[in-house]
Amino acid sequence: MNTDPSQPCRQQLALATALDSLDSLEAAPELAGRLRDYLRLAVADGLSGDVATRLVSAFNDRLTSRLIELTARRHRLPPVSWCWLALGSEGRHEQTFLTDQDNGLIFSAAGQQEAVPLRQLFLPFAQEVNQRLADCGFALCNGQIMAGNPAWCLSVDEWRQQFIDWVRRPEPMALLHASIFFDLRPLYGALELGEQLRTLLLSMTAATPAFLHLMAVNALQAEVPLNFRGELAVDDHDAVDLKKFGSRIFVDAARIFALAAGARAVNTADRLGDAGAAAGLQESEIATVNAAFGHVLRLRLAQQLAAFAGGGVAGYSLKPAALNEMDRVILREALRQARRLQQRLKLNYSL
Repeated sequence: MNTDPSQPCRQQLALATALDSLDSLEAAPELAGRLRDYLRLAVADGLSGDVATRLVSAFNDRLTSRLIELTARRHRLPPVSWCWLALGSEGRHEQTFLTDQDNGLIFSAAGQQEAVPLRQLFLPFAQEVNQRLADCGFALCNGQIMAGNPAWCLSVDEWRQQFIDWVRRPEPMALLHASIFFDLRPLYGALELGEQLRTLLLSMTAATPAFLHLMAVNALQAEVPLNFRGELAVDDHDAVDLKKFGSRIFVDAARIFALAAGARAVNTADRLGDAGAAAGLQESEIATVNAAFGHVLRLRLAQQLAAFAGGGVAGYSLKPAALNEMDRVILREALRQARRLQQRLKLNYSL
């Protein structure tokens, strides 16, 4: 435990300065390693789950922005507006230590004929950024949801049409993509392009309750791991997947509430704060749900830290038997709040 209360502040300032002054892509992996070491120590020092994931995400944002800026200098990019989009947990500012890349790129184009050659100019740049991020510890996305994929390096009109297609024809893949792309946040470049896309998205979803109904149906597929007595229900390995059957339940419900209310917030706690009342939650309920979500994030981070300390590979599964009694009680109560959120979804969408 750190005994000097001013040391974390000095370390944060030193790392922020190092990130802002980074001028070599080759030096980035070493700095990223130092950043991970600091963040692990900071989180182990007792930060709450919400504060910890915001801190991790904020530093990852700074590193990513610097990598984008330095990589852009190596390419002859076309003289049009463009923006790097953060998606998924990065977009929500909810990154843990176990994360891969979810990103996209949006650029201005006069029409489809101009978009095609512009994309070819942007792709080598985006692909190098993806690789530079991988070199710094951000794994390449297995599903290829990255700006270096031509499918996600699109003009403003192409992104607009993609979102319209997903909302108007909500097939299973569209609903899966919604859980990632509808958490978009403009990160670097002409931020207004990303904000325009978000404005379009909110106008469509708020006006399309049938789409939100299907999102709610999809969200309810994840069953809260509590048995009929309200006790923790584990899998065949005596574990609980705290991402799929824990934090995801809060994230999915908050996303639906925000999209229905037209709320611009992307972070789960912020979404609940901005849209929870419109969804039928009392102020005290919102505070309780946010506290529960923060506890789940804290336990996920603690599990990852324990895996790193033991020389193992961090995953999403946690064995409740390994928790102390207090944390088991807290986890049970947090999951009960997740169940209440699902009950609110069922009520709101008559499911």
